[in-house]
Amino acid sequence: MTLPIWHPESLAARQPFLRRRTALTAATRHFFASRGYTEVETPYAVPVPGEEVHLDTFRTERRHPDGRTEPLWLHTSPELAMKRLLVAGAGPIFQLARVWRNGEGSARHAPEFTMLEWYNPGASMDALIDETIALLRAVLPPIVTSAGVTTDLTRFERLTVAEAFDRYAGADVLGTANDAPALAASAGLRLRDGETWEDLFFRILLDRIEPRLGRDHPTFLTHWPAAQAALARRSPDDPRVAERFELFVAGIELANAFVELTDAVEQRARFNEDRARRHAMYGTDWALDEDFLAALAHGMPESAGIAMGFDRLAMLAAGADRIGQVLWLPPPDLT
Repeated sequence: MTLPIWHPESLAARQPFLRRRTALTAATRHFFASRGYTEVETPYAVPVPGEEVHLDTFRTERRHPDGRTEPLWLHTSPELAMKRLLVAGAGPIFQLARVWRNGEGSARHAPEFTMLEWYNPGASMDALIDETIALLRAVLPPIVTSAGVTTDLTRFERLTVAEAFDRYAGADVLGTANDAPALAASAGLRLRDGETWEDLFFRILLDRIEPRLGRDHPTFLTHWPAAQAALARRSPDDPRVAERFELFVAGIELANAFVELTDAVEQRARFNEDRARRHAMYGTDWALDEDFLAALAHGMPESAGIAMGFDRLAMLAAGADRIGQVLWLPPPDLT
């Protein structure tokens, strides 16, 4: 019989992991303070939760004193709010934010979790990668283990998406852009009924590539096709790709980062494309975030930003196998 999460024995089993999480929180704040970052807090209930196509949301409602009601959503990321602060001149900022993504729940996913997000005005993608390495080495032991995968943090790998598709799937992902039959032929796969190029891209990524990343040592997967990086700037060296990276450690997808798109016109076009796709696939909708686009048009400094799953970072710090082990009161299905 499984004990309820409030039972003393249940908490005692999680306590070693939770003590390590507490130390990790303090070390993380010290790391950013020592580098001149300001810790910020932004609203959790917002008029626009974000424009990610495949993220499901939690909807709520605000009742105004005059009787008006306003639909709000629990945000899926503090990104749009923190970028407003960059426009306002806040400088380098970080946040340990609670975020919500509906429909999620597994050994590495919780519907409510903590996101470590930070933005560094003027930083390049290489500079952000270097800073991320410095953070991991400051707050984690040199060797980490989770779910039987052991990773050495003394060396990091950088691999472009195109290189990864070629190495692990034998596929030319850029040369077949938007051509699903060509990508399938390149990878030696049969195209499924109704499968789009994007569908196939993620099938190959999830089945053939991600299981090979971040195992012996961490992997930065960089330079994503522009269509898979809606908030990232296109590379000045190759407009087919955007300056985005994901980080994998001990087989865990730990972080997602962009050199930020600051062009309000291009951002509006990308938002509208994503909104049309989301509405066609799921029917969900909310107002376009005109306030955010106005902030971009006012002028956001060139910046690089990253979102890191803090609970997953705690799993690595504590050697936990399941996300529920590093949560004080995990949902019963995650214990």
